[in-house]
Amino acid sequence: MTTQADPTNLPAQAPTRPLTVAPALIPTATVADTLAAFADVLLPTLAKGVILRRPAVVALAERLDLDRRAVRRMQHLRDRYGAGPLLLRFPVRPQALILSPDDVHRVLQNSPDPFATETVEKRSALAHFEPKNVLISHGPERADRRRFHEEALDAPCPAHRLGDGFVRVVAEEADVLLDEVFRRGGRLDWPLFASAWFRIVRRVTFGDGARDDQEITDTLNRLRGDANWAFLKPRRTHLRDRLHAMIRGRLDAAEPGSLAAAVAGVRQTAVTEPTHQVPQWLFAFDPAGMTTIRALALLGSHPEMAQRARQEVRDAAGDMAALQSLPFLRSTVLESLRLWPTTPMVLRETTTETEWGSAGAVLPAHTHLLIYAPFFHRDGTRLPWANRFTPSLWERERTTEDWPLIPFSDGPAYCPGRNLVLLLSSAMLAALLHGTRGVRLTSSHRHRLDPSRSLPGTLNNFGLQFALMAAG
Repeated sequence: MTTQADPTNLPAQAPTRPLTVAPALIPTATVADTLAAFADVLLPTLAKGVILRRPAVVALAERLDLDRRAVRRMQHLRDRYGAGPLLLRFPVRPQALILSPDDVHRVLQNSPDPFATETVEKRSALAHFEPKNVLISHGPERADRRRFHEEALDAPCPAHRLGDGFVRVVAEEADVLLDEVFRRGGRLDWPLFASAWFRIVRRVTFGDGARDDQEITDTLNRLRGDANWAFLKPRRTHLRDRLHAMIRGRLDAAEPGSLAAAVAGVRQTAVTEPTHQVPQWLFAFDPAGMTTIRALALLGSHPEMAQRARQEVRDAAGDMAALQSLPFLRSTVLESLRLWPTTPMVLRETTTETEWGSAGAVLPAHTHLLIYAPFFHRDGTRLPWANRFTPSLWERERTTEDWPLIPFSDGPAYCPGRNLVLLLSSAMLAALLHGTRGVRLTSSHRHRLDPSRSLPGTLNNFGLQFALMAAG
């Protein structure tokens, strides 16, 4: 197994400040390179569905290996223009690609000011179902809503205070899933997995009474489908109001042991707007499910890793604290996210003029910054383990001096649901491994994920199929 390359140390950063002197020039891409970046990087990311994945496009992206092509394009731009940022020749307002690890750290560690999480693109998309969400808020409202998320989700804690109950929910639904799988001859695919996963999501979020509330999931997905089109599609405010009414009803019920009960214990103000915050949790659990089944595919194609995972599950059996920890399975989930990020494009916007590099080059205020995560996660010219399944990368506490592996973003605006996602995903993997004596890929992905080969740039979770063998 390969080990992580030496991390790149961050240089000392000059404080970001408004400038009054004539600025140096930021490198600007040619029209041809701008069009190539749009075609190879931005367009495939948008086409796959930023808010709700489009299965047919994801399948096409896998077939054409579009994400690997995007990484190659980013490598070409870095090699041609240097460390960046690199301005693209787009009309209306400045857009800049972040090309260096140091700049990724700088942008994320200095969010939301002067690098705001609230961008025009996010506002136009998320307004379809959560227009007062923390991600598109600023100032005191953002601070209040961020506090709400962190307190309800126990953001800094590896295990949520309600984690015992959450692990039991996962185990119960995994048992139901496995019963159905074995009735079908041991075949597991995405539709079966997703059905079980979203029952877990609804029970964890709202309680057992919401287990079969498919309407709340379907309504959100319809709005997320609209959100893929951002400002190009009119907002269905009546449907959004319907979603918020359903969420409000579930929050008011606040079943014990659910996140709704945690919400009831969090201080709320006139600007907190819980019904605009909770949809983000339901939304985020969708890519978490995609990540979990991809992690299962990695284990199903790497027998030595699967054996290590099974041993961890055996050692944790009956120990609720250990079942909430599962460090190797958590590393497997994180590695799944590194290889196939579910948030491939991290967006920020400058709130003021910002200085870059020793020459004092300046980006104007309201410049849109684009961090393409797969470029930093899968840069084979810099990282010897870029295209291999290497969970050991995550077996130590990462610091801001590390190479930017950012599956949950980083800095003050990191995803507050990180630890809860890792808890549920690793618990699901543990339950499936405990309930079977073998997990084997049966689709064409078995060849594509062979340990002797470079892993594909895109992995279509919708097409994954497994043969599961019953335990005992």
